[in-house]
Amino acid sequence: MMSNDQIRVEGGEGSSSRSSTTVLLAPSDDHHHQPPPPPQLSRYESQKRRDWNTFGQYLKNQRPPVPLSQSNYNHVLEFLRYLDQFGKTKVHLHGCPFFGEPEPPGPCTCPLRQAWGSLDALIGRLRAAYEENGGLPENNPFASGSIRVYLREVRDFQAKARGISYKKKKKKRKLQNRASTTSAEATPTFQLQSS
Repeated sequence: MMSNDQIRVEGGEGSSSRSSTTVLLAPSDDHHHQPPPPPQLSRYESQKRRDWNTFGQYLKNQRPPVPLSQSNYNHVLEFLRYLDQFGKTKVHLHGCPFFGEPEPPGPCTCPLRQAWGSLDALIGRLRAAYEENGGLPENNPFASGSIRVYLREVRDFQAKARGISYKKKKKKRKLQNRASTTSAEATPTFQLQSS
């Protein structure tokens, strides 16, 4: 006699001998349904969680440790400078012969740093994570003007040092629909909008 946790599979098509296999299933308990696992986080959400945990660990490792609720923009600036040691972007110093060259012809001893774009994205994720974890927007250290100034300085220096431009692209001019009021038929004309 088989229990409800076993299934018997008999020989299939074209089998010359009669064989059977018994497959054991995990016992089912209809009285205790487990909720389905939470949906897998998006790449952005996973990265945001990792960044938040990394910043929290950074604060815990400070001497004395800094509670997350007492962190401020100075801790964020220190954290960004700390991350530079793990950077992979060559940033030429003023005395380097390759300063300002986008593709230097040889190696140099200039330091590797975090790229501006990586820092900017990191701050965006931490800014969102702060508020998602109960922080008030008006107290958000990642939204401080000092952080924006620091990121702008990093961007400008890296642009000069690497010979690249981070200038914002100008928006394309939009066509504007303007009705003519001089005739009774009011035929539409299109005119470039000046910015």
